[in-house]
Amino acid sequence: MAVRVDLNISLDGFMTTTDQTPENPLGEDWSRLVAAYVATRTFRERVLHDTSGEGTTGVDDKYAKAYFAEIGAEIMGAGMFGLHDFPDDPDWRGWWGEEPPFRAPVFVLTHIRRPSIEMAGGTTFHFLSATPHEALDRALAAAGSKDVRIGGGGTVARDFLRAGLVDWLHVGIAPILLGSGIRLWDDLRGLESGYEVTTDVAESGITHLTFRR
Repeated sequence: MAVRVDLNISLDGFMTTTDQTPENPLGEDWSRLVAAYVATRTFRERVLHDTSGEGTTGVDDKYAKAYFAEIGAEIMGAGMFGLHDFPDDPDWRGWWGEEPPFRAPVFVLTHIRRPSIEMAGGTTFHFLSATPHEALDRALAAAGSKDVRIGGGGTVARDFLRAGLVDWLHVGIAPILLGSGIRLWDDLRGLESGYEVTTDVAESGITHLTFRR
């Protein structure tokens, strides 16, 4: 069992973007940041439910497969669930569709009390106000012998890293510059201590950096 984080960041270390508009809520920069990941066959199958066999199958797809493998529970922030878009709508079920790709219990960190939501495919969203340690205890109990993934967003991932709770960190570094957003590495000086660090370069130009406890 391991506590895992998977992130995509830019060359200048940003894992969030700032060019969103009402017409384009994700923004063009987000598409640039995750382009190699969403092009993989695994992403297309798991997230888009595309069974055509289309998509890349190289190094990026290897890490996309690892992203979904052996996950028994997930922790995410309210923003990753989509709660900030409809905070007062009790019927809002998130922006992941009726069959989210997680297929495991997901614990959403929020100060807004909401009942759990059971979705198709094995995903159930639970909402809780908790510290990283408290949330991890809940997720570990739900995961059994499988791993717990800290899904994000950026602030949540950094909270768990600062608390020393992450056993396995994978970062896909895209060869782009964003210039603003939330930076992964700020206030994490010496994070590499206690980890084995390896790198792998994909055909797309993404550098995959992995920290293993």
